[in-house]
Amino acid sequence: MTSHSQARRVRWRIGASLVVMTLLLFIRCATGSLPPIVDPLIEGEYIIVADQKIPTGTRVVTWQEPGGYSAYLEGKHFDPNTPPDGKRRYSSRRGNPQTLEDLQQTVSKFVVHYDMCGCSRQCFKVLQDVRKLSVHFMLDVDGTIYQTLDVREKAWHATIANDTAIGIEIAHAGAWLRPLNADMRRWYAKDDQGWYQKFPKWMPVTDVRTPNFVARPDRPEFVSGKVQGKTYHQFDFTPEQYRALPKLMAALNKALPRIRLDAPRHSSGTIVDRALSESAFRDFEGVLGHFHVQTNKQDPGPAFQWERMLRDARQNNR
Repeated sequence: MTSHSQARRVRWRIGASLVVMTLLLFIRCATGSLPPIVDPLIEGEYIIVADQKIPTGTRVVTWQEPGGYSAYLEGKHFDPNTPPDGKRRYSSRRGNPQTLEDLQQTVSKFVVHYDMCGCSRQCFKVLQDVRKLSVHFMLDVDGTIYQTLDVREKAWHATIANDTAIGIEIAHAGAWLRPLNADMRRWYAKDDQGWYQKFPKWMPVTDVRTPNFVARPDRPEFVSGKVQGKTYHQFDFTPEQYRALPKLMAALNKALPRIRLDAPRHSSGTIVDRALSESAFRDFEGVLGHFHVQTNKQDPGPAFQWERMLRDARQNNR
């Protein structure tokens, strides 16, 4: 490149920068603030909100992709030879919001579940093929997120929360009242590197997308804690899940700001460990556990690292 060409390119870049700066200053003068910076969209790293693609910074497999899971299917996903049953696994939210602006007025909660299925494939099989229910997102043990519905739809996952909430099922075996009982050991074993999640013999196929992935709890031993006034024992979620979930939470907050990046708290600042009262539930906007919604639930359990997730989500939202 000649020196004249280089000079022209430098002048062009300077001129373009000045135009952008002038435009931003004009917007600031007119509105009192700068417009938000839109994250670049990376293929395979977005969620769908009212037909719009919202960047996440982590892998999301939508229902539109090969290998995805679609709750729009009116029939069995894992038995395609079975005739469609004609039954929806979802419905419309109250008021039938369709646009992003509509949803920003309607959706105010994000409900976190564990699926008690161990992997997202089995979770979707139970929801879609067996129980005829739905959830917007599933988070597999390797950190892969699956989206089964546009979040404008009312998924059936958390009773009274469904109209105003988005739900996620995190792949996990569950929590138990007795530690290291026979069922807990059916799901977990120990090798020279520590505890890891295994899969029961009746589940020969898991479809975890990361080849040869071993799901190891983020903490080396099981965690005990109270939920709904009872003590449960639970191995932690995987580091990969803890990396992916805050990015999804941050993306949802950006698209739907009423989903605050906080959880229900006592006056002391600690997170509430039981179902909310009717009025507290109605007024709350943010991230909930399933146990905050229903008295007969304990997920995501005592091992779930609330403060870490909320802190990391806020950091991802900067």
